Amino acid sequence: MRSNKLVVTGAGHVGSQVLTEALHMGLFGEIAVIDTNESVAVGEALDSLQATGAPHMAAIDVHSGGIEDYKNADVVICAAGPSIIPDPDDPTGRPDRSLVTTVNSKVIRQVMGDIASQTREAIVILITNPLDTMVYIAENEFGYPPDRVFGTGTMLDSTRLRQIIAAHCMVAPSSVQGYLMGEHGLTAFPVLSRLTVGGYRFDELPAVFPINPDLSADDIREEVVQAAYDVFNSKGWTNAGIAQSAVSLARTVMLDERAIHPVCSTLRGEYGHLDDVALSMPCIIGRNGIERRLPVELNAWESAHLETTIAQIRATMVEAGTPRVR
Repeated sequence: MRSNKLVVTGAGHVGSQVLTEALHMGLFGEIAVIDTNESVAVGEALDSLQATGAPHMAAIDVHSGGIEDYKNADVVICAAGPSIIPDPDDPTGRPDRSLVTTVNSKVIRQVMGDIASQTREAIVILITNPLDTMVYIAENEFGYPPDRVFGTGTMLDSTRLRQIIAAHCMVAPSSVQGYLMGEHGLTAFPVLSRLTVGGYRFDELPAVFPINPDLSADDIREEVVQAAYDVFNSKGWTNAGIAQSAVSLARTVMLDERAIHPVCSTLRGEYGHLDDVALSMPCIIGRNGIERRLPVELNAWESAHLETTIAQIRATMVEAGTPRVR
């Protein structure tokens, strides 16, 4: 009987953390690691295989692999391609994820071509930045079945939002329901009109919790965006939160949970955009990937930021040479 199989493509800081999280989740009986540096893939796989000897770990077949491993994969998590690096001349600055557009668009076209040559069944979860453009390329240039390719989107941004709101209210993050939409990047925006804490709306929070009543949507957006760069500029990369997001999506797929997450996919008519941009919005995720997109109604502030983020993403798409941008 065949066990659940995961392929992790890209074994850098993020990919190796994805591998670690997947091992601890224990849902996959086989995990293949693919990297252009075969020695790194071998080392990461062997290190993780040896870790399965610990008493609390599941007996998982972890090995380095090649494109043939895509053929019978259930889920592929792609973290391939170089990441942005901190600017040594501006240690507190905010490097734009789109700085790696040209090189990573080539990487994703290679990886997605390899995947599509072997399977049309695997669910493909992308992490590679600039994420929204990479998702658009992967989803639209290879004839892969609709909604079986998507990105982690603003899942990580949304965990930061919940942690920040929880800190302001002095409650646990699990008590906060909320998310960001748009670009996984500088123009992402919180949908505060839909945010709740223990059932209380954002505008009701100051009457119940010790949160500054003057805290605006712009203030919250700024805090969430800055949170990423606080990590990035301190250690040079981010990996724990994004790996957890990707593995959580893999679990949602394998267990057919039909959980709602703000993932990135190509809009198919939502918000007046048909096949011309990919961005994050709430989606139902299940065994077939994106089961349904949920285009929530936005207020005026959110709608304006939606248009801003779409313009930013489409500018990056032009740089990546996507053919459908008009």
